Amino acid sequence: MGPGAAAPPVPGWRPPTDVEAGLYAARTRGDWAAYFDVLATADLYHAMPRATADSRPGWVSYTPTPWAARPGTKVLVFRTAGMLPAPAPDPVFFQDDLGELARNWPQDDEWLCVDPGSPCEAYFPATAEHRSVWRRHAERNTYPRRNALRTLWTGGPLHGPVAHGLACGALLCVANASLWNAMGWHGTGYVRERRRLKEWWGITGREEWSSAVEALLDGRMSSPFWGTVLGVRSALARDFGGLVEVGHWREVTSRVLRSLRAGDSDAETEAQVAGAQRLIGRITRYEARFRADGLLPENGFVHTVEAWDYGRASKMARWGLGARYCDLAEAERAVLRAGQLSLISYRSWEDFSAAYILGRCLHFDEEEFGDWYGDMLHAHRVLTSDPNSPWVNIPFR
Repeated sequence: MGPGAAAPPVPGWRPPTDVEAGLYAARTRGDWAAYFDVLATADLYHAMPRATADSRPGWVSYTPTPWAARPGTKVLVFRTAGMLPAPAPDPVFFQDDLGELARNWPQDDEWLCVDPGSPCEAYFPATAEHRSVWRRHAERNTYPRRNALRTLWTGGPLHGPVAHGLACGALLCVANASLWNAMGWHGTGYVRERRRLKEWWGITGREEWSSAVEALLDGRMSSPFWGTVLGVRSALARDFGGLVEVGHWREVTSRVLRSLRAGDSDAETEAQVAGAQRLIGRITRYEARFRADGLLPENGFVHTVEAWDYGRASKMARWGLGARYCDLAEAERAVLRAGQLSLISYRSWEDFSAAYILGRCLHFDEEEFGDWYGDMLHAHRVLTSDPNSPWVNIPFR
């Protein structure tokens, strides 16, 4: 099944991610079963002309390449995430996985080539019999991966302002097991990145992407109502020097809203006041759970949920790059701004995290404390404790 005997180690080479490390270790041992076990957990990327992708949205095409070592034989080249080039206007890459390739391989006489030109390089025949082995590896390994801290050790920033801005999006990166510091983002591939932005954000072009980034960086994507209600408590905390009783918060919020809505109908005003009272109840219940789970210290509370916008801005910059709605320089500028704005509003990664998670829960969770919350709690714990975490290695300030 494998391409031959074990390969000698390459002195001084550091695999860029955990996937290439696993492939490299298996290849140097000649352990091709282990190689395929790693490959079954990996995102695999194949290049295609952008014109082809744009002309048939949602479709992908496989382009065979002549194999110089075997004249007359063609290969389909797939790269793992750590071996991808920086995003360019053309070609683009689509994402696949081993199980999918086992089911939908185009031609039996085309071989599989993995990471050509690297110490992970390997070539495999792809007949129906061989693909049945691929399928067994795919069935016994988990794909796609979830809830894991993954780092790009070469080719991605590990320290400095860009890394700080990227780390603002790390909660979602851990939840999705994506590389937290991949500035040159390919993500789920060109086709799926465009689909993601269309389905979740209504973004289908550059101008819509740019408007979304600006709204996130301005803190305008989250509900301004949340900001008003939280702002009342923060003002009280400053004025009275600490903990604010919930009853006091409720009373002052009602007064503030009635003052802000002077001239509106009584019914509209009272409906908003009632909404604020419900929101205060939700926030206090979330914060009680946050304290119990270690997201907030005893007597701690969230001042603002703008972190949720800034964290999503850090990700939106990269999603736009993956969809080719911007270039690398534009994406990097947005990431830098997300980091800078976070520094203004928050004191620590823990402070940022609690605010981000509250915003996410208010939008999605409906007090179910399901995956919308559980994935973030797990990511928070990983990011605040793992020795390889950016939150452990990059000072917030």
